[in-house]
Amino acid sequence: MSDAINFNNEEMFVSLNKPDYSLFKNTRYALQGLYEVFKNEQSFRMQLLFFLFASVIAWILPFSYVQRSILFISLFLPVITEIINSAIERSVDLITQEHHELAKRAKDAGAAIVFVSFVTVAFVWFLVIFYSYMS
Repeated sequence: MSDAINFNNEEMFVSLNKPDYSLFKNTRYALQGLYEVFKNEQSFRMQLLFFLFASVIAWILPFSYVQRSILFISLFLPVITEIINSAIERSVDLITQEHHELAKRAKDAGAAIVFVSFVTVAFVWFLVIFYSYMS
């Protein structure tokens, strides 16, 4: 008998990896996920350093509270997308460790999410700084 999952058995598929949910357990799962990504992903740690450095800059710039808040909130986007990218990478690695074109495309799409988030942050910062100095 094979260890492969039978995806035709809908009842079995629905019950796979379904933990018992509660507010405290969900919080624990989320914190475990953050810890796991922090521990195993150098890019996530680098993004946290970028987040901290840019957060300090956002709050010391001579802008209004609203402008500083926009700059600060925008910094969460790369952190969030890096977590999503890590989840995509782990899911692909769970399915196959071999090189496969679809696995590469999925991982590249995850990397693209992170890249687009950084471009978005740069655009938001440019707009806020430009608006601040033009008014």
